[in-house]
Amino acid sequence: MNRFTIACMTVVGLSSCNNARQPFPKNASSSVTARPNIVILLTDDQGYGDVCCYGGDVQTPNLDRLAGEGMRFTNFYAGAAASTPSRAALLTGRYAERVGVPGVVDDLSENGIKPTEITLADYLKQNDYATGMVGKWHLGYQPQYMPLRHGFTEFFGIPYSNDMWPFHPRPDHAYPALALYDNDRVIEYNPSVNQMTTRLTERAVDFINRHKDEAFFLYLPYTQPHVPLGVSNKFKGKSGKGLYADVLMELDWSVGEIMDALKKNGLDENTLLLFTSDNGPWLSYGNHGGSTGGLREGKGTTFEGGQRVPLIARMSGRIPAGKVSDQFLSALDIVPTLVELTASQMPRMNAFDGENVWDILIGKEQEHKPFYFLYSGRVEALREGRWKCVIPHNYRIVETPGKDGLPGKQIIDGGKTELALFDLEADPYEAYNLAAKYPDIAAGMLGRIEAFQAKINEECR
Repeated sequence: MNRFTIACMTVVGLSSCNNARQPFPKNASSSVTARPNIVILLTDDQGYGDVCCYGGDVQTPNLDRLAGEGMRFTNFYAGAAASTPSRAALLTGRYAERVGVPGVVDDLSENGIKPTEITLADYLKQNDYATGMVGKWHLGYQPQYMPLRHGFTEFFGIPYSNDMWPFHPRPDHAYPALALYDNDRVIEYNPSVNQMTTRLTERAVDFINRHKDEAFFLYLPYTQPHVPLGVSNKFKGKSGKGLYADVLMELDWSVGEIMDALKKNGLDENTLLLFTSDNGPWLSYGNHGGSTGGLREGKGTTFEGGQRVPLIARMSGRIPAGKVSDQFLSALDIVPTLVELTASQMPRMNAFDGENVWDILIGKEQEHKPFYFLYSGRVEALREGRWKCVIPHNYRIVETPGKDGLPGKQIIDGGKTELALFDLEADPYEAYNLAAKYPDIAAGMLGRIEAFQAKINEECR
């Protein structure tokens, strides 16, 4: 087994569809019959190679402990290669094109997540869960698109990326002051990036403490390690490897704080804890960007470096500890699996693009449906089993990496690929095009890509 396979990736650890409808054990801290609590930790622009157990060189002891107590998957895909569509896929189980946000939104965008979309928070809220979000939203900033309108009962955080503010190093327009919200009220403008991880962590721990005696869903999408990087004094210079590594260490500390809060409240055995990233690293920022672990390209592309990300899942007594799986999954699977786990059906459901993957999460074999790689409305690739077919298209490349918070030279359409077929089991780095060797496989997958593209175009007119 090579280093790529050993270096881990993880996946949603959930209770099976059958078990989901059976009573859960008593909560150790109360007399309430406990349904499973859900905690999703989502980092921003963290690459596959940025965690120690994935081959990274920065110490991440809490994430490594989480992986040792849970499952790690080496083939987990974010829902998209950029922030907004990735978060839409994660929270709805549907491709972002269907959700209304195929591309990144900012303060000038008039679109956001569709009012008709049902998020994971909506499902769980209808099932009497306390639903809290702490961190970066990025699914539309106008009131009708904000978290409190999409199933969350509590919100503390920012409406879009932390670089969409007046101090952007190279703005393509003049950004207004970045607002920090407490529910639907702005409490501060341009909050310090150095204190944000600590503030989000403290608010998340407070949410756990306040809702320990009832079923809850906590969604914690961090603002880091997306530029501009920020770290508190307790971690500044601690890594000895630069600011980006310091930031990773503070994020790891935050994960430890969440784990400790669950343990202190007696919630370990009844809480599903997930850790993942929204997309691959922003390579144009050089030493302020992350590592793909050797995967091809990065954020903003549908090659493996843009969408294959870490995922670690833990639920004591239900998810096998210390297990590694090479089965491929995606963020689209999280909502369908959790809806079954919590029996959170609603009278009206939008069709999921993901599927219930509980069997995979408990270590069983399960054939997974194809996964399409979409970028701004275009289907650029398809994964089926071991095979990935990439259609001819132009893609983003980094000609010269930036340094110390300034972006380098990035060419949006600087790269060009022909029709390609990769065997990802043998070649996760997408180095060897096998389309000529296996023309029937390539042609069949290309036909399915074209059919799916036509379907998306029709639905999204």
